[in-house]
Amino acid sequence: MTSEREPHPLPAQFLRFSIVGTLGFVVDSLVLVLLLSTTGLGFFSGRLASFLAAATVTWLCNRHFTFRDSGSPRRVRQWARFVLVNSGGGLINYGVYSVLIMTSELSRTWPVLAVAAGSLAGLAVNFAASRHLVFTRSH
Repeated sequence: MTSEREPHPLPAQFLRFSIVGTLGFVVDSLVLVLLLSTTGLGFFSGRLASFLAAATVTWLCNRHFTFRDSGSPRRVRQWARFVLVNSGGGLINYGVYSVLIMTSELSRTWPVLAVAAGSLAGLAVNFAASRHLVFTRSH
């Protein structure tokens, strides 16, 4: 049973959010590897830039795929709210990534593994925050 506020059942929304998150992981990883190999950015500053790129892609995809019935006409405002609200999960994500980069030679050799671990760690927090604070009819 779905309510008017909840046009899609929670499991379906979470699955869509996870699919979009997988795309975000790919963008995050590709941008990080590109920045590490072509700029002077290191593991930490490069990750901040790649996270912002991934957050922008996931906001756009979540807006049109996961929460398509809750899109705000104020796109820039909604993007800013998405980035701000998802900072909680982003901090968890970045924290796990940072610990792995600092403690694991494997993660420094293959930083995508640390990105994946961080992404999984922040998933549930970001889903709940997006669902309840960003993609609502009032926002």
